[in-house]
Amino acid sequence: MASTQARLGQQALAVLDVALRVPCIFIIDAIFNSYYDPGSGWAGAAGKVLVRVMGVLVSGMVLLLSQKALFRFYTLFSAVLLGAAAVLINYYAASHIDFYSAYYKAALGFRLLPRNGPTLWLAMAAVQLLFAVGYVFLLDLQSAFAALVVLDVMVPLWGLAMELPADVRQLVAVLSGLALALNTAVCLAARLRCFYYSCRYVYLLVRHMYRIYGLQLLLEDTWKRIRFPDVLRVFWLTRVTAQALILVYVVRAVRRESGDATGAAADGGSHSQGYLLSWDVFWDLTSNLIISGCDSTLTVLGMSAVISSVAHYLGLSILAFIGSTEEEDKRLGFVAPVLFFILALQTGLSSLDPEERLVRLSRNMCLLLTAILHFIHGMTDPVLMSLSASHVSSFRRHFPVLLVSLALFVLPVALSYALWHHYALNTWLFAVTAFCVELCLKVVVSLTVYGLFMADGFSNVLWEKLDDYVYYVRSTGNIIEFLFGVIMFGNGAYTMMFESGSKIRACMMCLHAYFNIYLQARNGWKTFINRRTAVKKINSLPEVRDEQLRDIGDVCAICYQEFASSARITPCHHYFHALCLRKWLYIQDTCPMCHQRVYVEDEGRDRAAASNNNGGYAAPQDAAAAGPPPPGEHGRQDAEPPGGGGGPGVGGDQAAAAAEPDDELLEDNDSIEYDEDEWGTQNGGTPLEEDYINDDTDSTDD
Repeated sequence: MASTQARLGQQALAVLDVALRVPCIFIIDAIFNSYYDPGSGWAGAAGKVLVRVMGVLVSGMVLLLSQKALFRFYTLFSAVLLGAAAVLINYYAASHIDFYSAYYKAALGFRLLPRNGPTLWLAMAAVQLLFAVGYVFLLDLQSAFAALVVLDVMVPLWGLAMELPADVRQLVAVLSGLALALNTAVCLAARLRCFYYSCRYVYLLVRHMYRIYGLQLLLEDTWKRIRFPDVLRVFWLTRVTAQALILVYVVRAVRRESGDATGAAADGGSHSQGYLLSWDVFWDLTSNLIISGCDSTLTVLGMSAVISSVAHYLGLSILAFIGSTEEEDKRLGFVAPVLFFILALQTGLSSLDPEERLVRLSRNMCLLLTAILHFIHGMTDPVLMSLSASHVSSFRRHFPVLLVSLALFVLPVALSYALWHHYALNTWLFAVTAFCVELCLKVVVSLTVYGLFMADGFSNVLWEKLDDYVYYVRSTGNIIEFLFGVIMFGNGAYTMMFESGSKIRACMMCLHAYFNIYLQARNGWKTFINRRTAVKKINSLPEVRDEQLRDIGDVCAICYQEFASSARITPCHHYFHALCLRKWLYIQDTCPMCHQRVYVEDEGRDRAAASNNNGGYAAPQDAAAAGPPPPGEHGRQDAEPPGGGGGPGVGGDQAAAAAEPDDELLEDNDSIEYDEDEWGTQNGGTPLEEDYINDDTDSTDD
C-alpha cells in the first residue's frame, strides 16, 4: 500500500513537473512567431530585441531548472501573481463610484456577485482574504508580518465600505499596493543569496558532468531530466486543443450571425450541430489545425513528439503480436520522429504557405509511412528466420509473423496504387514507389528464405546446398536493394538541383551515399570474398568417406550430428561436415577445436592421417590399402606441426619444399580475419605451440 502511494506520488510530481515547464515553451513559441516591426527607430528596435532575447533566456532557464528549483520558482511566481491580483482589485474597486456596474461590464454580463452593497463587500472581502492568505502561505511569512500583510490588503475595502471620497480611496489603494510591493521585493531579495548558491551549484555540477562524461551524455541527461519529449507533446496537444475550441466557437458565431438555415432544413431542426458535424466543415477544421500545428520549429518538434508516442506504442503492439523480445526492436518510437523532423527541415515545412504546407506534410507522411513499414520488416524478419531455423511446428507461432509479413506486402502495393491513381509522376511519387517496391522485394526474400528453412526442417537428410541457396536469395535481394539505393541517390540529386535544393538535403544525400551505397557495397563484397575463400579452402581439404567414417566413430564437433556420407579433414587432423566447416570459415580462419589456422599443404596433407575429435585416427584413402600406420607414427604426428619438419611419410626434400612460400597457397588461405604479424610466420622451424592461438586472442579477433 505504501509503495503504491509512493508510486502515485512520484507520478503526480512527474505530471506536475511537465505541466510547469509547458508555459515556457508557449512563451518561446509566441516570441518567435510574434511580428517584429523594425521601423520604430533604433532605440525602439533595440528595446524590442532586448525584450525578446530576455524573454527567451528567462524561459529557457526556467525550462532547464531542476524539479525542486522549478517548484520553488513557481511558488514565488504564484505569490507575486496573487499580490498583484489583490492590488489590482483594490485599485479597480476604489476607482469606480458605481462598482457593481463597472464589474458587470468587466465580467461580460455574468452575474457572479449579488446586487446589494453589503453582500458585495463581503464577497470582495472573502476574495481578498483568500488572496492574502495564499500570498502569506507561499512566501512563508512569520505570523506578525502575515497579519500586517492581511491588514494591508483589507484596508482599501474598509475605505470603500465607509464611502470615503474617490481620491482618498485611490490614495489608500496606492499606498496599500506600494506596501505590498515593498514587502514582496524584500522577500525576493532575501532569497537572492539562496538563488546565487543554487545557480553556482548547478554550474559546478554541469561542469563536472561535462568533464567526466562529455557533452553528449550531458545533453542526454538534461533531455531525460526535464522530460522534454513529454513537454513538447503536452505543448502541441494543448495548443491544438485550444485552436480547435477557438475554431469551433468562430464557426458557431458565424453560423449564428449569418442566419443560414440550411443545416436545420437538412437535419430537421438540429441546425447548428448538423452543420458542424458535416464532412466539409470537419475537413476544413482538421486541415486548419494540421496547418497551424506545424507553423514553427517548436510546433514541428511537438508534432514529432506526438508521432514518437504513436510509433512507440505501435512498435510495442507489433512486438507483442509477433512474440519478439528483442530490446533493439523497440526503437521505432525514436526512429519515426527523427525521420519526420529531418523531412520537415529538409523540405522547409514550417516556412511554406498554408496550402502548400498541407500538401508537403501529406507527402512527408507518406514517406514516413514507408520508412515505418521498412522498420517493421526489420522487426519481423529475425523472428521469421528464428521460427524457420528452429523448426517450430506450432502454427499459432507462425501465423502472426506471416500475417504481418503479408500486410507488409499488401500495404505498399495499396499505397502505390492509390498514389498513382491520384497523382502524376514526379520525384516524390517516384521515391515513394521505389521504397514500396523495395519493401515488397524484401518481404519476398524473407518469405523465400523462410520457405527454404522450413523445407529443410521437414527433410530427413542433411541439405548441403541449403546455405548456397539462402546466400543466392539474400544476395539477389541485397543487389536489388543496392540498385534502389543508387536510383534514390540519383532521384535526390535531381530534386536538389532542379526542384528544392538545401544544405540539409545535401547532408542527407551524403549520409545516404555513405551508409546505403558505400557501406552496403563494401560489406557485400567482403561477404563474397569470404565465401569464395572458404569454398577454396573446403575444396582443398581431404575428404573421408564410407569405412573411414566408421573407423572414426565420432560426430561433427560443430553441429554434433553423425557423418552421413563424408567429412572434411583439417591440417590439424580434425574433421567436420563440409557445410559446417564452411560456415565456420565465413567468420574466422581457425580450427574450431584447436584454433590453429586452417591452411593447405598439398604434399603433407595427402599422406597425413586424420585424427578424430577424441584423439583417434583414420588413414587417408590413398594409404588405406597399406594398413594402419605403426604406433610410433602417432607420437610423431602429435609432436610435429603439420607445416614443418616432415610429417609422416614425408621426406626431408618434401619438408624443405613445404617450408618454401607458395604464392597460390597464401592467396587461397588469405582472409580478412588473418593478420600475419599477429599469428606469426608459418615456416618449417616454427614449433607447434606457436601455431596455436589461445582463447583470449581468438575472442578479441572476433
